[in-house]
Amino acid sequence: MSNFRTALIVAATVAGLSACAPTVARQGYQAVDANPKEVKVGEDTKSTVLSKLGSPSAISTFEPNTWYYVSQITSTTTYHRPQVNSRDVTVVSFDPASEQVTAVKALDMADGRKIAFNDRETPTRGRELTVLEQLLGNVGRTVMPNTEENQPGGRRPD
Repeated sequence: MSNFRTALIVAATVAGLSACAPTVARQGYQAVDANPKEVKVGEDTKSTVLSKLGSPSAISTFEPNTWYYVSQITSTTTYHRPQVNSRDVTVVSFDPASEQVTAVKALDMADGRKIAFNDRETPTRGRELTVLEQLLGNVGRTVMPNTEENQPGGRRPD
């Protein structure tokens, strides 16, 4: 009986500790068969980059001849926020006229910047109702019966 109890305690401990193992997630562009470092400046064009690397994660809003391939690996431990382990960004720039690659830049987490978001809310204009006004707001309001006179597009009597 004590061996069964010991085995049960060990199994419960192992099951409890397995919940503490981090969950690893890969997001964004995954270079499985492709290597972004193989893109050659002056040789490759948009079509060859597209065939080598696939569709970009993002295309620059203001410069459509700049493509971004973004990937990151995060790990999450139970009851904790996700932690970014690595982030890789490959920036490929093209010449607008010839569509040839003019620059390939590799960025990582050291090149990134943290942005402090503003958590203020935009105020809404108009009258703000109290809880009591919201609950009792429709009391006493009646709905007009549907007649030909008050229907949209209906004919008004002469």
